[in-house]
Amino acid sequence: MANDHWTYVMEEATLREGTMAPVYPLGVNLVMARIDGQVFALAGRCPHMGCPIFMGTLNGTTITCPCHDWRFDVRTGYFLDAPELRLKLYQTRTEGGKLYVAMS
Repeated sequence: MANDHWTYVMEEATLREGTMAPVYPLGVNLVMARIDGQVFALAGRCPHMGCPIFMGTLNGTTITCPCHDWRFDVRTGYFLDAPELRLKLYQTRTEGGKLYVAMS
């Protein structure tokens, strides 16, 4: 997208397959996850009570919030039990061994 501002968030090698990590580009709380070789970036706080998502568990493509077990699909951000709720999803890209997130 032409209006996106790509912001460096971390070295690509530090985000291993099947893991997630918190990042704070421009002060925004995000969680990064690598699933099947793809990198995803989502809002880092649960919409329910603001719990830090990165402290939860990652199982396949599902992140489970540590506070109340709310489950979200990493690929879409959607809450699995009520798709009208979701975590904001951010575009990612890799360049020169570095991960970037589009901060619109």
